[in-house]
Amino acid sequence: MLSTTLIEPVGYMAAIFTTIAFIPQAWLTWKNKHAGGVSLGMYLIFTTGIGLWLCYGILTGIWPIIIANTVTLALASFILSMKLIYK
Repeated sequence: MLSTTLIEPVGYMAAIFTTIAFIPQAWLTWKNKHAGGVSLGMYLIFTTGIGLWLCYGILTGIWPIIIANTVTLALASFILSMKLIYK
């Protein structure tokens, strides 16, 4: 069994990498004022899923999930709103 001293850092690193992966897309969409390459359906489903992961994190009290999904939800919602604005 792995100790929690190893499990926690892995969770935080996974959270960091999967969250920052959205920054380039959010930046490009905002900078270019264009979201043609962004799938509306994918971001609607994805944003819903992230919201559910955030609820799961809150209900279980797992901080890496709460922090990562709060930031990811904000970034994905931003990209989704840019997609809707820049049709």
